[in-house]
Amino acid sequence: MASARIEKTIARQRQKIEEGQYYEAHQQLRVITSRYIKQENYASAIDILSSGALALLNAGQGGSGGDLSMFLMDVYNKAELKPDSGNKGRLTDLLRAFPVEEPTRKRFVNEMISWSSKFGEFAAGDPELHHVAGTLYAEDQEPYDAERHLTLGTRDSAEVLARLEYEWYTQDESHTAGLYAARAVFPYLLVGNLRAANKALLLFTSRLSQSSGSLGVQEVSSASSDVRLYPSLPLLNFLSLLLLAVQRGSADLFRQLKTHYAVHIKDVGIWDEALEQVGEMYFGIRIPRPGNPLFDMMGSLFMGGGAGGSNSGKPKQKKVESPAPPAVDLD
Repeated sequence: MASARIEKTIARQRQKIEEGQYYEAHQQLRVITSRYIKQENYASAIDILSSGALALLNAGQGGSGGDLSMFLMDVYNKAELKPDSGNKGRLTDLLRAFPVEEPTRKRFVNEMISWSSKFGEFAAGDPELHHVAGTLYAEDQEPYDAERHLTLGTRDSAEVLARLEYEWYTQDESHTAGLYAARAVFPYLLVGNLRAANKALLLFTSRLSQSSGSLGVQEVSSASSDVRLYPSLPLLNFLSLLLLAVQRGSADLFRQLKTHYAVHIKDVGIWDEALEQVGEMYFGIRIPRPGNPLFDMMGSLFMGGGAGGSNSGKPKQKKVESPAPPAVDLD
């Protein structure tokens, strides 16, 4: 709870903003905040900055409001604040107030995620912050940024991403459905979120079935699962069966699917790397990595690889980490 003195400062600067004295309010807010930071009174600095930034953003002053928002992130980092609900809520309120065209907004999102990664429990950044950022980007028709954040979001993010991909797909040819569905399925698989991959594909195909009454559909049911197949959309079928193979942990089924749909996958030309990663992550199929023959020979000579030698000197294999979704471009 802000002190009476801080409340008075906030009210005075808010009045200046309401009167259109944007520059003066902006400069005074920076000066006053700097004084509190010097005293290490971070709580007061945060109250003043967040209130002033929000007032300026709501007044349409994206540059000044964005500058104070970035200043606020500096204070968050100096104070080593944890990403609890209050600290995150303050940031998401500001983010929602940013004008769409304000360049500082993207920098603010990046700083927000970086802070939550540094002081929170999620190395890739807080899922709630990712979800809010991704949802805003989706609403603003910025699909690439939306995908990047929604892939790392919450349980609700799969629905937003599926809707985004489907709406994007409707602007393209009907046979490209699998390409757009894959933009949700592969990134979710590559961050280990099978539940979200299944949910996104189910929502995508449900909308497809509802809006395309003439599209042929075959329901394939087994004791453990139901799969919806489209004779005219082989790539979409491949994704459905791929998720089934992942659920069952069946490397043989995975290989059979790749062989059966090889022609269609080759036509896409951009799924090979993602499929290699899926094969290694879920089925233990190691990705071939080019070796150096000279290095291998020297290794066998000097690290006990020769006849009668010991293998104890061989270096251990490094664990392969799943790639971050922004590195996977399914465009």
